[in-house]
Amino acid sequence: MGYITLILLILLGIVLMILDFLVIPGGVVAIIGVLCMVGGVVSAFVQFGTTVGFLTLLLTAVLTFLFFFLMMRTKTWRKLQLNTQIDSKMNEIDETKLKVGTEGVSVSRLAPTGTAVFGDTEAEVVSLQGFIDENTPVVIRKIEGSKIIVENSHQN
Repeated sequence: MGYITLILLILLGIVLMILDFLVIPGGVVAIIGVLCMVGGVVSAFVQFGTTVGFLTLLLTAVLTFLFFFLMMRTKTWRKLQLNTQIDSKMNEIDETKLKVGTEGVSVSRLAPTGTAVFGDTEAEVVSLQGFIDENTPVVIRKIEGSKIIVENSHQN
């Protein structure tokens, strides 16, 4: 095994660790990458002696550190990270429009949570008896804080 093979083995290890970090999470690919790097360093010790082995170990550690350090400092992560802001809110119940006994229609399938419309007010609701298909008449049976519990109004 020559110098080029050792260098390629170590570089393959670094690339596999980055792939695990960015693309294929789970740790298996990173473990294979670390094993490639360790194999390259051990082979350097065995084939070329302790001086070349320690130089290979030092260069591998420095290259790995520098590569990850530079990746963290560049704007690469800003391109990959999720930047959306959650601006939705829980139900803000207008007690003049939504109260026990108010009838409405399910907009989405309630399985058991979904959306229903009561007049001109749309709200997230929870079904009392399980699944309710969309466009089914519903009635509010209970309001607990911001949680609106409904049931099919045809099953009364």
